[in-house]
Amino acid sequence: MTTMKSVVGAASGCEVDWHSLDWAQIHQTVKKLQMRIAKATREGRYGRVKALQWILTHSFSGRAIAVKRVTENQGKKTPGVDKVVWDTPELKAEAVMSLKKRGYQPQPLRRVFIPKANGKMRPLGIPTMKDRAMQALYLQALEPVSETKADPNSYGFRPMRASRDAAEHCFKALARKNSAQWVLDADISGCFDNINHDWLLNNIPMDKVMLQKWLKSGFIWKGQLFNTEAGTPQGGIISPTLANMTLDGMEEMLRKRYGAKWSKEATKHKVNLIRYADDFVITGTTKEVLEEVRELMVEFLKDRGLTLSEEKTKIVHIEEGFDFLGWNVRKYDGKLLIKPAKKNVQTFLRKVRGIIKESKTVKQENLVKMLNSVIRGWVNYHQNQVAKETFSKVDNVIWKQLWQWACRRHPNKSAAWVKSKYFIREGLRNWVFGTAVENDKGEKETVKLVIASDTPIKRHVKIKGAANPYDPDFEMYFENRLGLSMKESLRGRNRLLYLWYSQDGMCLKCGEKITKDTGWNLHHVLPKAQGGDDNMNNLELLHPNCHRQHHSRERK
Repeated sequence: MTTMKSVVGAASGCEVDWHSLDWAQIHQTVKKLQMRIAKATREGRYGRVKALQWILTHSFSGRAIAVKRVTENQGKKTPGVDKVVWDTPELKAEAVMSLKKRGYQPQPLRRVFIPKANGKMRPLGIPTMKDRAMQALYLQALEPVSETKADPNSYGFRPMRASRDAAEHCFKALARKNSAQWVLDADISGCFDNINHDWLLNNIPMDKVMLQKWLKSGFIWKGQLFNTEAGTPQGGIISPTLANMTLDGMEEMLRKRYGAKWSKEATKHKVNLIRYADDFVITGTTKEVLEEVRELMVEFLKDRGLTLSEEKTKIVHIEEGFDFLGWNVRKYDGKLLIKPAKKNVQTFLRKVRGIIKESKTVKQENLVKMLNSVIRGWVNYHQNQVAKETFSKVDNVIWKQLWQWACRRHPNKSAAWVKSKYFIREGLRNWVFGTAVENDKGEKETVKLVIASDTPIKRHVKIKGAANPYDPDFEMYFENRLGLSMKESLRGRNRLLYLWYSQDGMCLKCGEKITKDTGWNLHHVLPKAQGGDDNMNNLELLHPNCHRQHHSRERK
């Protein structure tokens, strides 16, 4: 049990614990403040913005959501240099009270390296749990500003946007016969590592003292402390938003030089910017136009301490094509096709081969589960592009690898014996890698490998450039998009889909939206231990945390 302030934030202490918090009220409080911050930003009332940001970052609700975020994301079990994780309700409750600006000093980042697609290593800085929570707290106050002022066609690390939106924008900008024929394929050298600290402190509308502390916190590598003189740490929760805000303004600069959309000047030059974080491409009618654009970009980035890579930045004709976000964008005889890039396919197959190679003694059902998660993730990323042929080729390569895996396990058995043991018949298919296993109920069920080419190709609908989740005018628009995406992600799970619609897409405990990102748990209204059953009228969808909270209260 931990003494805390009231949910809204300013009242005297009262006895509550983590599972007693009214998350519906907490989310409502923060959302209202964020909407007011966005409105003040649209009206240009930056004094009001600053005052509302102060209220949010000092509120109990803001602190509670910050702790909830860092204790429920993928890095919740990854400690910083202090080796501390908040993995119990008591620690989470204490953490909420500890998030105060007065006396706060961030600790250095824990430096780790992860492999990049090109074989090189990418440095990441892992903050402590408290530093992550403080960044998450101030990000709640900064994000309404960044979303309101962001470039319309920026898609990376922004709520409700994804790489498939960038791909669809490429298609719209390049697919027609009279579309631009040339593309500036740009690459910024070490964007996150080189952003000028002075520029950030002078231009990011947030608490300057807190921002400077994070920028100058340094990192520890092999027991030694290193200072950071430039850049935002890759690994910090707030870093992607800082990088996006650093690069925002590109579209406005191009608009001033080449005209507003649909103007005579814009129609003549056909200059379009498509940006995903620090990866971007710019279209143009001629190579000369894009040479000029490149010079404008060099000047734009120079003020921010950034440069274009001379080696990787190039101007290409659309019939030559270019790679962008794991896809190859190219015209074939006048028809634009966006396919999985060769490098992306090779990286995926290398990962699959690695899993199979390391699983020489693993049970077949366990190997299938490991492969299925990797295949599904890769296939879902590419399912909106021209990928059917690539999916078939990938299926063939994976099948050959698995046949070799099976034969190596039984070198003295015949091919017919190996086939009967590891491959099953399904419909017209006679070579499906799978097996029958016994589930928890003692029933037999089939565990089989996902077939990539079975995934239907579906065209993605690009998000509107002006769409802002902190603008009430777009509320219905985002609800419609959420409904479409949930239908696809729950395809074939009719019971879950029915529940989601019957609840209007909301968690029945906290009233917040249920999405792919939040996740969901199936909950029995009347527990089965008390006679409940699995009929639809006894089931509901809850957020994972709300589900845990409900059962915690029941136990008490």
